[in-house]
Amino acid sequence: MDESIPVTQSIESLYPDANVPAQRKRWQNLIAQFEEKYNKKPAFVARSPGRVNLIGEHVDYSLYEVLPMAIAADVLIAVAVSDQGNAKDKDVVIPLLNIDPRKHQASECTVPPKGLAEIDATRHEWTNYFKAGFNGAVDLLRKDDPDFSPRNMEILVDGNVPAGGGLSSSAAFVCASALAVLRANGRQVVKKKELVELAIVSERAVGVNSGGMDQSASVFSIKGDALSVSFSPQLYAEAVPFPKLETAITFMIAQSFVTSDKHVTAPRCYNLRVVECTLAAEMMAKSRGLQLQDDSGPLGRSLRGLQHAYYSGGKSVEDPPVSLGDLNTPYKKQLETMLSMVPDILDKEDGYTREEIATALSLSVTALEEKYMTKFPVDATRFMVGKRARHVFSEALRVIAFKELLQDPASTNRLDLLPRLGALMNETQESCRDVHECSCPEIDQLCSIARGAGAYGSRLTGAGWGGCTVHLVPKDKVDDVRNAWIKEYYRAREPDISKEKLQEAVIVSEPGQGSVVYVFLVSGRL
Repeated sequence: MDESIPVTQSIESLYPDANVPAQRKRWQNLIAQFEEKYNKKPAFVARSPGRVNLIGEHVDYSLYEVLPMAIAADVLIAVAVSDQGNAKDKDVVIPLLNIDPRKHQASECTVPPKGLAEIDATRHEWTNYFKAGFNGAVDLLRKDDPDFSPRNMEILVDGNVPAGGGLSSSAAFVCASALAVLRANGRQVVKKKELVELAIVSERAVGVNSGGMDQSASVFSIKGDALSVSFSPQLYAEAVPFPKLETAITFMIAQSFVTSDKHVTAPRCYNLRVVECTLAAEMMAKSRGLQLQDDSGPLGRSLRGLQHAYYSGGKSVEDPPVSLGDLNTPYKKQLETMLSMVPDILDKEDGYTREEIATALSLSVTALEEKYMTKFPVDATRFMVGKRARHVFSEALRVIAFKELLQDPASTNRLDLLPRLGALMNETQESCRDVHECSCPEIDQLCSIARGAGAYGSRLTGAGWGGCTVHLVPKDKVDDVRNAWIKEYYRAREPDISKEKLQEAVIVSEPGQGSVVYVFLVSGRL
């Protein structure tokens, strides 16, 4: 947790062996275009990867543990520090150029010397993610030096994490941007934890109630391992090695090509789920006479906070603290109790109106909206708080079971390990589809096809409502699963689909390396 972001001079340390030749060409193109555009070579490259979540979907913003891993797809930001115009009384000017100017138009970020970059969250622009990372980094630097004024930078961005694909392209971009700004402004040692924490807050400025899993996976991941990330009582991450088996654990990622950009659809999808889970915590607490304490959830309260209050003493301020549950109760049993409470308290299967929620919380509708629906507006008339709480508590239990299987010393000799891991992934997909309602027909179809072709487990990954799926597949079934998808999904939907698009559609993944700073052995040369 206290480790620093690695500084490397080796591309081989970042990617699976099979990917290195293609990545080397990509990096060489980035450097050549940088030199063409700026007439100089970059000083360094900041890199942060996308991620795939193996299990623990839509629970991070409720402060429950997740189990993601980084992937090879990443965001690269080549950087040179400009010596011009760095007077402390002048605006900071940063040209924002992308390797694909047709898709991502060139722009410029102008910042007052003591100010921050202006972000219009209502406009979905790629440059907002750099600005978010920039602001987070500058805020951190000003904690050390209140008079700090950032230096001018010249940057060129290359990202190959599919936008809206559920692989956290936005988190990768914000993390890489913040890392680039910190390094350019003299921070030679960047702690992983401080980068994650500032990136979590920074991405919320773009308009999404991010829970923290995406940023943690992008920064903390270690090549070859999964990552366990917990958020309560504070952010903590640890590597979880995969058992060494005769049959290698193989994960496949398949794109649905249904784009669901959570920054665009947030009011009726992602942010709505955050609000519903927060309201579920407040309503359950109120029904038991508990006063929730502020926590690091996006809206300051969480279902994990409810669990803590129930077992640690959270009676209303007029009464002495009283624990409704035994503090020594094992954590897993605590979760089971929370899950069992949901149908007794949040019993309306068709959801609750704003008026009903306001009454339950002893608030006016106006006060309810100001407290929970102003920071990130939502678009809903009924709030399915019971179903959302049920998903979160059951999914948190599945994460525990998945992690226990991976860490069991006997796992290497268990013939049923992969089927049991797969069964947990299948249960997650069923809950995401039927309870949390964040799947879509295309995702469901990809999962069904994969299971029919031999996958042990299949589920959506990421925010949902489109994007990508992740699948646990026996190594000898990888080709069968890929071919089934091509025939029954990709060509069925798009008969003339190109070879290039098919290559992008399916990834056989290995756990990847998290954020790094790449410095050149010779200026601007790999």
